Formats: sequence, structure tokens, C-alpha cells
Amino acid sequence: MQSGILSRIGRGKFTLGKGRIFLPEFSAKIKTLFRDLQRQFPYLQICIWNTSVLNELMLHQPGRFYTLVEVDKEATQSVFYFLKETKKNIFLEPDAKILSLYASAEKETIIINSLVSEAPVQMIQGVVTTTIEKLLVDVFCDDVLFAAQQGREKETIFREAFEKYTINENKMLRYADRRRKKEAFSNYLNRVSKFRQQTL
Repeated sequence: MQSGILSRIGRGKFTLGKGRIFLPEFSAKIKTLFRDLQRQFPYLQICIWNTSVLNELMLHQPGRFYTLVEVDKEATQSVFYFLKETKKNIFLEPDAKILSLYASAEKETIIINSLVSEAPVQMIQGVVTTTIEKLLVDVFCDDVLFAAQQGREKETIFREAFEKYTINENKMLRYADRRRKKEAFSNYLNRVSKFRQQTL
């Protein structure tokens, strides 16, 4: 008999497992960055994380990482200019060309993006950061920022995430809906789920 606990993953949906929650680690630099932004913008919604947290879910390890600073859309420029005074390699919502031309040579880059309203975030050690639900939807929706995590690598990320962590499917779908990709994301989840069942 398989031991474990029932973990709720959605309305009326449960999974048998250890109920392991995704708790991304981050460096002292990220903690300091978050505190600096909080002091400067005390009423701003901020979510900060580094793409290196994807490494444990990936087969091939990328050579460069981004620190993602996500804030309310109307504040992105203010945050960008504030950080530009003391930091290097900062980009405001860069497109594929900018990332390729200017960010590709840097091992560490800070990217300022809009934080989608009602995005599923969590607080760890006083820092507001991503949840596994947000991370998976972001990887699915943004093939520019997460170019290294597409194709087969994306399938690996989803499979590993579902193997390792308890994931709230309803929370993911609500966020995907906020990003206007609910139907496509739901179809992809079904495809990944069928593939997982075939390999079990």
C-alpha cells in the first residue's frame, strides 16, 4: 500500500503524495534587492525570483539566469530607473532581439516586468516570490523570456514539477486565464498528463 497524505490540488481534486510545497531558494542579493524596493516603493506589489530555480526541473542547464522583478504595470518604469542608478544589466520588458543582443553575454541580468493582477505568489523569508503554479504558467506563456525552457525541456519541467510538488490546478488555470492563455494551457496540461500516464 502506498503511504502518503491526500493533498488538495483543485476544487474536489486530490492527489496522493507527500504534499511537498515548492519553496524556491534565493540569494542574499535577491533579499537585499527586495528590501531596497520595498523601502523605495512601500505600497507597491512586488514579486522577485531568479530563473535558476528552474534548474532542478530541467534536463539541460542554461548558462545564464535572469532575476525577474515583477511589479504593478504603472510602476515598471519607476522601478527600472531606480534600479538603474545602482545596478548594471537591467532591462525593462525586453523583447527577443534585446535579450539576444544585450543580455546574452551577461551571466546575471535583472529584468523588470509587469506583475499580472492576482498572480499566485508566496512569501518566503520576508520576500514575495513565485509559486510553482505561477512558474509553470509563466514558462508556458512567455517563450521569449523562457526560450531555454521550451520544447522538450518544457515537457520535462512540467513532468518533474508534478512528480516533485503538490500543484493546485485550479490556481494555475485562473492565472493562465489572467494571462489570456487558459484554453491553450489547459490543452497542454491534458497532453502532459496523458504522457505521464503512459510512462508510469
